[in-house]
Amino acid sequence: MQFIPLSVPHLAGNEWTYVKECLDGGWVSSAGPFVTRFERELAAYVGAAHAVACVNGTAALHVALRLAGVEENDEVLVPTLTFIASVNAICYQGARPVFMDCDEYYNLDVDKVARFLNERTDFSGGYTVNRTTGRRIKAIVPVHVFGNAARLEPLVRLCRERNIRIIEDATESLGTRYNADYLGGAHTGTVGDFGCFSFNGNKIITTGGGGMLVTNDAEAAERARYLTTQAKDDEVRYVHGDIGYNYRLTNVQAALGVAQLETLPAFLRTKRKNWEAYRAAVAEIEGLRIAPGPNYADNNYWMYALQIDAARYGKDREQLMEHLRRAGIQSRPVWHLNHLQKPFVGEQHFEIEKAFELAEITLNIPCSTNLTDAEVARVVDALRQR
Repeated sequence: MQFIPLSVPHLAGNEWTYVKECLDGGWVSSAGPFVTRFERELAAYVGAAHAVACVNGTAALHVALRLAGVEENDEVLVPTLTFIASVNAICYQGARPVFMDCDEYYNLDVDKVARFLNERTDFSGGYTVNRTTGRRIKAIVPVHVFGNAARLEPLVRLCRERNIRIIEDATESLGTRYNADYLGGAHTGTVGDFGCFSFNGNKIITTGGGGMLVTNDAEAAERARYLTTQAKDDEVRYVHGDIGYNYRLTNVQAALGVAQLETLPAFLRTKRKNWEAYRAAVAEIEGLRIAPGPNYADNNYWMYALQIDAARYGKDREQLMEHLRRAGIQSRPVWHLNHLQKPFVGEQHFEIEKAFELAEITLNIPCSTNLTDAEVARVVDALRQR
């Protein structure tokens, strides 16, 4: 019986051709024409003025936080329900996370953020100050979880009033776009001050690793390029003007990215088709449903979230995950909530409720861009076997 993985790369275009071009030309490191091309074409695709290719999405987040002015002992609001990289990047700057709850779409609960800011902070000296800790809240990191677009319109207004920078973690949402009557049809990652994408092996397009920082601020983009190349002032004499990072993407990886970006429209169609097939079939199974995305955006359907009513279905999340494993099907629960992770126990959190509920009932099921109709049917058949 062939194993069905959760999410794997699909190299279906010009990857071999472009990588060979790198190897033949000797451009294999962090300089080369494909790096520039990938930045230009990714920026054009999402509608950003500038893009800076990074070694991974975490590096992009780290640089964005630094560009946003986040410093030691500042605070950054971040959802508890997200991959830990969103939080680790905050700590790289010596800042402290303040954990927020999620909404029904797994994203940052903007209403609770507003309540937290109104009830627990003051605006003083041009900054939002946490009454409990006395620290400045410099930024917020909304994450577009599973490709679902976070509700950014009210958040943008609120953060402008409070001088809080918005760094969108769009690592899972390349291809997700707001509806034309909501935020002007903008792509996720282009609404806040900075947007960060990931091209890890399980993402909708991949460079093996890799990430991208996007912004409409030309000065910030130039600063990002400077910081990600070890802050070199003189490349010949190795003179450095700041503490920088070895964060640039290689030309070989960028070549993969250019090829994958060419196939993204087809990948998005496959993702939607398989999501709709799952949704229709699972709707007939008592106690299960495929979680919908918000109606104010067109989703990239990166990850499919199966929600389980254990009392009606007869199995809870852990039991179903084991059942699928025995059927040769990989699945995955939602991440362990970050305010409960060992490094962050004791950090401030605010009214965490929905995140517990969704983590308990959610299982991600196979969603690769090369997932076949037969494999979708096999997963559904396994779900029907109680």
